[in-house]
Amino acid sequence: MTNAPANQPIFRFAPSPNGALHLGHARSAILNNQAARVAGGRLLLRMEDIDRTRCSPELEQAILDDLVWLGIDFEEGIRRQSDHFASYKERLEQLSNLGLVYPSFTTRGELRRLVADVEAAGGDWPRDPDGTPHPPLSEKTRTTAERHKLIETGHPYAWRLDMKAALQRLGWKEVSWRESATPLEKPQTARFDARLWGDVVLARKDIPTSYHLAVVLDDAQQGVSHIIRGRDLYPATAIHRVLQALLALPEPIYHHHALVLDEDGRKLSKSIGSAALSAQRLGGYEPQETIALALGAKEAVKPVTLPKTYG
Repeated sequence: MTNAPANQPIFRFAPSPNGALHLGHARSAILNNQAARVAGGRLLLRMEDIDRTRCSPELEQAILDDLVWLGIDFEEGIRRQSDHFASYKERLEQLSNLGLVYPSFTTRGELRRLVADVEAAGGDWPRDPDGTPHPPLSEKTRTTAERHKLIETGHPYAWRLDMKAALQRLGWKEVSWRESATPLEKPQTARFDARLWGDVVLARKDIPTSYHLAVVLDDAQQGVSHIIRGRDLYPATAIHRVLQALLALPEPIYHHHALVLDEDGRKLSKSIGSAALSAQRLGGYEPQETIALALGAKEAVKPVTLPKTYG
């Protein structure tokens, strides 16, 4: 845990070095930077690099170059998730010992075929808020012996959170968190039905964590009190609150800002080749031009009174 002074707000920007930053990333970085300055807090930088096949030092350096160009004032010292696999595995085992995770052996290809067959016959297959199909119910009815045999024979698998069991253990009928309408405004209560996510993946055979597990552990380890990120992650906050409660982790305050959209109304994405910040940086743009494009006037942080408690 960080040794920050009591009640000092801590913010973070946590990109994945698996592609170039775009204006959407810039909006998150800038809002975190502005909020930290207004609140007299700290801004930490984290690299979410658990995907070792796609992340690289070159892409990380490109991210650092973009952030420096934008004037983002983060502290020295970068936390890299790839350095902490052992601690993620330890907390995954903690959930396993509570009977809250199970191995799921249906591959992505097999799941796609199952879903296609059901939907071709006119049926519906449950999907999570991101559109990903839930695992088949047969995964939860496998015997322990069947699971051990599949693991011993080298079958690929993912560790999934048993969401129903997790909510029952917590005694929760709904999931709530503290959500601010603007980055530093007094938070209100937000709610989301975590059951819509189904049994989310927390780790895989070869990687002992997932985004959901790593992000809550990292935020707790770094003492993050305020999380400012894109609105596309609003539903996922329900998963994060469940994990925070199960693992006795602090509850941050959240603000999910509006997304930057392309001309077709889609959110910017590395996967669809959205324009990179580096193209603007190297193409003659001034940093303030890019900041204006990323923010829009209504997204600027204004000095406000912080809530008395946070984190």
